[in-house]
Amino acid sequence: MREVQSGRGERAGRGAKSGSAKGRHAFRNWAGHVHAHPHTFSSPASAEELSEIVTAAAAAGDRLRVVGAGHSFTPVAAGDDVMVSLDGLSGIIAVDEARKRVRFAAGTRLRDIPALLEPFGLALENQGDVNPQALAGAISTSTHGTGIGLTGFAGTVTGLSLMGPDGAVRELSAEAEPEVFDLARVSLGVLGVITEIELQCVPAFDLIAEEKVAGFGELLDGLAERMRGADHFEFYWFPHTDSVLTKTNTRVEPGQAGPGRLAEAGVRNRWLNLLDKEVVENGALRLAVELGAKVPAVVPSINRIAQSVVADRTYRAPGHDVFVTPRRVRFNEMEYALPFGSGPEAIREIRDVIEAKGWTISFPLEVRCAAADDVPLSTATGRETMYIAVHRFIKEDFAEYFRVVEEILCRHGGRPHWGKIHTRTAAELDELYPRFADFCDLRSRLDPGAMFGNRFTDSLFSVAGR
Repeated sequence: MREVQSGRGERAGRGAKSGSAKGRHAFRNWAGHVHAHPHTFSSPASAEELSEIVTAAAAAGDRLRVVGAGHSFTPVAAGDDVMVSLDGLSGIIAVDEARKRVRFAAGTRLRDIPALLEPFGLALENQGDVNPQALAGAISTSTHGTGIGLTGFAGTVTGLSLMGPDGAVRELSAEAEPEVFDLARVSLGVLGVITEIELQCVPAFDLIAEEKVAGFGELLDGLAERMRGADHFEFYWFPHTDSVLTKTNTRVEPGQAGPGRLAEAGVRNRWLNLLDKEVVENGALRLAVELGAKVPAVVPSINRIAQSVVADRTYRAPGHDVFVTPRRVRFNEMEYALPFGSGPEAIREIRDVIEAKGWTISFPLEVRCAAADDVPLSTATGRETMYIAVHRFIKEDFAEYFRVVEEILCRHGGRPHWGKIHTRTAAELDELYPRFADFCDLRSRLDPGAMFGNRFTDSLFSVAGR
């Protein structure tokens, strides 16, 4: 294991300041609808400072929540008493080059990781489509990308450092306290403060990206085959249209030609890429959703025009550049993880209900997939998974749309994404996760006073009779 001295506790240029600020502070999540006003907001610059903050909160009888980017759409990070940012605990701590395992400080943002790994020729195994999140938040909410042969972030965790109410840190892995480690890989922050995370990484790779329009019905009829036949596959469907935008990514070694018809795929001009991502995808979308919010009747026409002008394209870039797309237009989101084979039928039901209700929905559905994993509270635990996400522009009311779609997804055995809007109760979650009771029992042992929680997490993990 090679220590990387500059990584421990390094602030990665984001203006994080050490210390605690007393008095009421305002917190608002990325989407803007979750608010909190803790009496103390702390930004420790070291594990020692963090320990002092934790023990002081415990002595005062305060509850403590850790926040990263505030990118969750639920109140999972919101705290009434003490909130802690780990932005001051960022960077690489150590690298095991032989096993390709990298230990990060928990506050490291996903957007910073590619540059941190580049000197070692390594990359994250997979990524989602946005990257502002803190690493600890990403694993703790079961964040994922797409690819039927790949797990979410939590499935790549090989070690954790977890700070308890007494300020002491326990080192967890498959060899050290394996039962606690197993359950702590997805924990929503209620078992303690994660201070360090070791991830299984892979050699750096390129992706050849193919973006093509396909027919809605034709795609759903062969969706399982499309997902199983690609390294990474996802699609977007704009309601009120009969076509979808598909994204197929093929992994190749840097410098290696792509297979078959992809052999000639070239690196896309960075200015064209910027134009597409910033001007076309974000700028045009903002105009469309702003207009749709003011004049809902035009939404179906706008969606059909948007789909009709999308051009097929193929290009090549480092993996993280293909996975991630900037999201400048803010929205609220709900996502459910369904048994893999249930996805197409659920999507058809969502389409039918949108038309039957006469809703005008400007944001697309996003559909992805993941391999089964063995992480107890992972949304893909024990089963191959198809993810279906629905969105609404922040100026539009999401309540009825999400409620009805949630009913459909629940009928198909869906599990809610831990960081996205849902209404599941502890009793319902208990039925969805085989080891839910084990997790609740561990929480009671590690944090008997539920110090590392809030009213929202209490509603998730307070099962009657336990």
